[in-house]
Amino acid sequence: MSRVAKYPVELPGGVNIALDSDRITVKGGKGELSMPVHASVEILQGNNELSFSARNGAKGGWMMAGTTRALVANMVKGVSSGFERKLELVGVGYRAKAAGNTLNLTLGYSHPIDYELPAGVTVETPTQTEILLKSIDKQLLGQVAAVIRSYRAPEPYKGKGVRYSDEVVRRKEAKKK
Repeated sequence: MSRVAKYPVELPGGVNIALDSDRITVKGGKGELSMPVHASVEILQGNNELSFSARNGAKGGWMMAGTTRALVANMVKGVSSGFERKLELVGVGYRAKAAGNTLNLTLGYSHPIDYELPAGVTVETPTQTEILLKSIDKQLLGQVAAVIRSYRAPEPYKGKGVRYSDEVVRRKEAKKK
């Protein structure tokens, strides 16, 4: 049985929840998110909190209740405070520049890379080697960061590439004569 589902999700001020039979919508100061709810999960709304449980003791219901609780908690945090992900570019001549909702990357290829950001994700470039992505949707933000990182993943010999700010790249020793 999932222990995650046993903890309620606290609702901060300014966050509204709309529960339908198969959908939950979370509205807050930064925007609105919505997701379908599995048929075996029951969501109850109490005093500024949401609780999750398996509906009618359904097989696998507690697993889905734990997953749903984690997703709803991320939605609540996203619409109230938002998420951000920081990327760093390491390498001579590697640069990034934000222009509207396009990210221009120079990563050592013969051509620049122009990445069009999806709706709901904003980008800032405080310096030429830092990328700051912001969004209310945690899954979308992680996907965008992973796509940008995949253009030039960090290599283990010199450490060059696009990496997350908290990522540690294990370096290999160079070939010996």
